[in-house]
Amino acid sequence: MNDATWIADLLAHGLIRSSFVPPAAIQELRDLTRTRKQLVREMSQHSLRIQKILEDANLKLGSVLSNVLGRSGVAILEAIIQGEADPETLADLAQGNARKKRAELIEALRGRVTAHHRTMLKFHLDLIRAIQKTLEEVDAAVGKALTSIHERAQLLTTMPGVSDIAAQVLVAEIGVDMTRFPDLGHLISWAGLCPRNDESAGKRRSTRVRKGAPWLKTTLVTAAWLPFAPRNSYLQAQFLRIKSRRGAKKAILAVAASMLTAVFFMLRDGVAYKDLAPITSVGMIRAKPSNASCDDSAIWAALSQRLNPLNLNELCVMKLTVAGKLLSRSAPVPPPRMRSSISGNVGVPIGGDRRGE
Repeated sequence: MNDATWIADLLAHGLIRSSFVPPAAIQELRDLTRTRKQLVREMSQHSLRIQKILEDANLKLGSVLSNVLGRSGVAILEAIIQGEADPETLADLAQGNARKKRAELIEALRGRVTAHHRTMLKFHLDLIRAIQKTLEEVDAAVGKALTSIHERAQLLTTMPGVSDIAAQVLVAEIGVDMTRFPDLGHLISWAGLCPRNDESAGKRRSTRVRKGAPWLKTTLVTAAWLPFAPRNSYLQAQFLRIKSRRGAKKAILAVAASMLTAVFFMLRDGVAYKDLAPITSVGMIRAKPSNASCDDSAIWAALSQRLNPLNLNELCVMKLTVAGKLLSRSAPVPPPRMRSSISGNVGVPIGGDRRGE
């Protein structure tokens, strides 16, 4: 019996669990969010092609303006397409803060623009405008699709790093009904944010993350880089702790898994995000050892009960201080090393009393 026949037989007897298939409304929302992401990628590609054309014409506009497709950049590009070649005239089209860089703009706009460059710039600029118009229509369609679950999507924006667009993508990819997943571990495994199960003969050969939902994973990893603006947060402390041991890439995946964990409970219970204290992410000590002195009682109370908000650096120093004191009390005194005498029969301690020699 081949594999296909065996799988069909199991399916006929109801021994195979069905995969995650969201409702029709969530599927339509998913199509819209994925289309929006593809359109944004296309816009970025056309922006890079405009940069390439400007470099080919020896125009260093990107080195002066932070965004070539901003108001100043588009005004200058339109003038170049119309045939304007005077650097001073083009620099006068700058708007906002770009006016302060008039001298740099004049030097950056001294180039060699041909008719072919103008034609190519017009093509890409028209395509970008068409994509922007389509994006507006897609956003309007997404807003209509979110009418029934708008409150759940807004609930996710209370988490640091999750914008309105990221919340829409999360809802579109996993839905709002968390009972579809047996538990939290199934959701994290489905998203591809946990190590793969690669074991042979009792040995784990690889701990790389498994391939999961690419649209969901990229959104979570992108959002995971943003929660570091609010300092002394749980996600920041988790990232710094794992980064020192495993590197930034593994740390950011762990943060993304923690964010998905919070999303699971937020959608299941309908509650807003509540940040944990950083103290819990650096290994909080919950019980006071029997050999800890009274001088350490305040430290252990702060560590176990979180009476006062502590700084992450102060907490690490306090933990090292307590650990050093306990180690100095409990560590036995090592016996002195012995060395043989000249006759080889008597052991003499190294650095001991030598008056008898």
